[in-house]
Amino acid sequence: MKCVSCGESEMVKKKVEYNQFGIHFGDYDAIVCPKCNETIFEGQVSEQIEKKAKELGIWGLSRKTKIGTSGSSLDVKIPKQIAEFLHLKKGQEVIIEPAGKNKIEVSVV
Repeated sequence: MKCVSCGESEMVKKKVEYNQFGIHFGDYDAIVCPKCNETIFEGQVSEQIEKKAKELGIWGLSRKTKIGTSGSSLDVKIPKQIAEFLHLKKGQEVIIEPAGKNKIEVSVV
């Protein structure tokens, strides 16, 4: 089958490493485009990945939050589930930087 993203190459079956939130889940069977690296996991494999994410306690970890204010600065509230996952504590230092036009990255120091 032709790649669904670039449309230029035939997809090939191979094992690929799967990581989420910096956690290695394992290697899984996938269909991959050798040109653009578009990766597709079939249904049963997606279910295995979902099961592993639930076992690791990171399934559904993403949360929406709002921008607030603190004095003349803006602040971002970090939801409790994410703070617990990252073991964040009040007063802990982080580095915040742009990671694109619509994305910020926060690194724990």
